[in-house]
Amino acid sequence: KINPSPFIPSDFDKRDKRSEEIFSIQTSALVKRMDHTQIKNIVIGVSGGLDSTLALLVAVKSIDLLKLSRKNIHALTMPGFGTTRRTKSNAIFLAEHLGVKIEEIDITKGSRRQLDDIQHDGKVEDVTFENVQARYRTMTLMDKANQIKGLVLGTGDLSEIALGWNTFSGDQISHYNVNAGIPKTLVKYLVKWASEQDEFSSAKESIEDILDTPISPELVKGMGGKIVQKTEELIGPYELHDFFLYHFLRWGSEPQRIFFLAKKAFFGKYKKEEIKKWLKIFITRFF
Repeated sequence: KINPSPFIPSDFDKRDKRSEEIFSIQTSALVKRMDHTQIKNIVIGVSGGLDSTLALLVAVKSIDLLKLSRKNIHALTMPGFGTTRRTKSNAIFLAEHLGVKIEEIDITKGSRRQLDDIQHDGKVEDVTFENVQARYRTMTLMDKANQIKGLVLGTGDLSEIALGWNTFSGDQISHYNVNAGIPKTLVKYLVKWASEQDEFSSAKESIEDILDTPISPELVKGMGGKIVQKTEELIGPYELHDFFLYHFLRWGSEPQRIFFLAKKAFFGKYKKEEIKKWLKIFITRFF
């Protein structure tokens, strides 16, 4: 049998122990970083998505271990052109239920000004239109961190980094990223695991809705408040990419071998033409 989710243990008892261990590695690393730098405040952008949710939960646990107030965590929600009511509400509710500071900074005016400066009409929703927003958010987080002597916590996961699906000099940049070694399929599992822990029970409802929300960067305008930009429709299913990533990085497997294994692991779920299509995209984007 070839495990289609190699980053997640198939044994249920091992899953719980592994999740606790990984979450502990993330929190202890952040605690050490904050202790070493003597920084007491954390600045984090929350989007109502999986990655920022996991990073926020790690921040909360770390602040608790340092015996500091959760108000030392400054969460910023920064709605842009494609932000939906659902994700914005989830970001705000999550922060409020966890007892951290939450501030809303609308980035649409600033993004429009930048588009005007480079003579972009703002009507064509191309990569420039999208990345202006991502970079404006990062600038805002960095400036806020300077203002309060804080540490900008990165949220991008291993799968996004491997695929180049985080904006260069945008969300690629932070002072410390606790998710950089966590693949997307594991992010989802860790968030689900955390929602079942007593210390995060107050935010359980918000976390469950975040788990049910389609993965999206929300950088293009939606229709009637619906999420129209779905990552997995654009670059492929994360379960496939994480399978490729595991065998590529962990074992140094060549594409032909990964293709052979993927056909076995996902038999009946994906046609071989689909697997080949997304594997080519993975290899191309990675290199």
